[in-house]
Amino acid sequence: MAVVENLRAAGSLSSLLSLKVLALASVLLAGLGLTWLVVDYARMLRLHRKMPPGPIPWPIVGSTFSLPKLKPWYYFEALSKQFDSPVITFWIGRSPTVWINDAKSASEILEKKAAIYSSRPRMVVFAELTEMHQSADPNSKLPGNNLVTMFYGERWRVHRKITHQGVGLQQVRNYRGFQNDESRLVAYDILHDPANFVAYYERYATSVVSIIGFNRRVSSIDNPIITEVIAVMQKAAELNVPGKEFPMLFETFPALSHLPRSWFPWFFKGMSRRRRGQDFFYTLAEEAHKKDPTQTCYANSLFKEQEKYNLGKPDISSLAGNLFGAGSDTSSSTLVTFTLACCAFPEVLPKAWEELDRIVGHHRSPSWEDEAELSYIKAFVKEVFRWRSVAIIGGQPHAPVSDDEWNGYSIPKGTWTQGNVWAIHHNERDFPDPDRFNPERFMKDGRDARPFPNEKGYMTFGWGRRVCSGQGLAEQGTFMTIARMLWAFNIQKALDSQGKEIPVDIFSYSDGLNWRPHPFPCRFTPRSPEIVDAIEREGRQALQDLSMYEGESEAITAFFKRNK
Repeated sequence: MAVVENLRAAGSLSSLLSLKVLALASVLLAGLGLTWLVVDYARMLRLHRKMPPGPIPWPIVGSTFSLPKLKPWYYFEALSKQFDSPVITFWIGRSPTVWINDAKSASEILEKKAAIYSSRPRMVVFAELTEMHQSADPNSKLPGNNLVTMFYGERWRVHRKITHQGVGLQQVRNYRGFQNDESRLVAYDILHDPANFVAYYERYATSVVSIIGFNRRVSSIDNPIITEVIAVMQKAAELNVPGKEFPMLFETFPALSHLPRSWFPWFFKGMSRRRRGQDFFYTLAEEAHKKDPTQTCYANSLFKEQEKYNLGKPDISSLAGNLFGAGSDTSSSTLVTFTLACCAFPEVLPKAWEELDRIVGHHRSPSWEDEAELSYIKAFVKEVFRWRSVAIIGGQPHAPVSDDEWNGYSIPKGTWTQGNVWAIHHNERDFPDPDRFNPERFMKDGRDARPFPNEKGYMTFGWGRRVCSGQGLAEQGTFMTIARMLWAFNIQKALDSQGKEIPVDIFSYSDGLNWRPHPFPCRFTPRSPEIVDAIEREGRQALQDLSMYEGESEAITAFFKRNK
């Protein structure tokens, strides 16, 4: 009996000791956690004092939960004014991000120091969780395979070189012929079916890059390639806008990205289209190459360089996909914005018509050869790029490859550094009354013209070594199409059943990185019978010229059947 009681006492003592050990371990862990929290927050505050001004961050979460749900570029513009600094620091979790809100500072940091700000920061959502890995080291277990997200290095230079073979500034001049023909068809299609103007813009932009990439045009607005490309690009654009909700909370708490994906089914289910897009673009490139490897097109260039540069399937897919990213969704969105501007600001149209009538006349449409003489049309196009830039926060963020300094403030290596194009293009100093569409801003000796840090007068396509690869293609095609649409039509607000104009909202835009106006109705009225005849004649000729690029894609038909 005594033995049993002794065992019971020993057991109780052991349990008591275990509880004490657990309690002590819990206290130690809590103490270590608190110590880590204090040390880490001290690090944040110390760094905060050295960096450009901005809201004081909270421990761990930074200032993330101060973000608005939508369109944070307005918020960063307001913070810049609040702190009286064109460059501000905003903390996403435990990491600082730098936001540049005026043209002068963007030029000083991202253009004049292009060699420093040539890399990318870590992007958990846009790169890691979408399997667009960022390593520039070809020997890495996660080799970089996308120019857009890749850290700066030799592998990035390879991708950039290959991209220039497709859409470099010198190369795009060779595309003027079919780009002009596709532009003629925009006017032709809208003449016959004005209600579907957005679809015709999308078809035009997608078809141009499809010819460049795969020697096959997109002839119908019902082609599923259009909806797939636009959807993939819009999905990508949604994944890089700072936010306080999922999926962007992965940026605030990167450790969450290591948890089982089954815990976040709503996010990864939505990512299926992004991953499907990678297969889609490879399928397009592979089919074009197999059809005729001797043809001159971007897909054949990719496979030609495959062995030399060790291009795997992900590389070819991303390079082909970036071609669409450089010239489809962005170009069509710019044309929709142009149409909205015409409806909202009809007073700018008569001067455009006067110049076009004087230089071009009514018996043919304008072409690239007229560009040098069409000074007001060129200013009009620049104002479209400025007024509602598609890449509203300047595309993907930059990151310095080494510690840097601006105006006495520190910007550490790897810091997420973003140009807020909205704020840059709506700075009252550079662009008085910035929400008014006013091409006179870009006219030589114009009353509203102001000095600007670069020759173009806008920063729509980004900066430095990370400038948009498709800039030349977009500028060339946008000029052609806007000049032709202004020549062809009086673009006006739609009328209601009582014959009254339906107002348009110049602030009604989508929420993603590549924004475009929400749907709105409008009228396209041909400016003269002679112009109608010219549109018809040139449209028929364009169809004949482009017939060499016609053809069905069996691989793509099969792809969509598999992925219904």
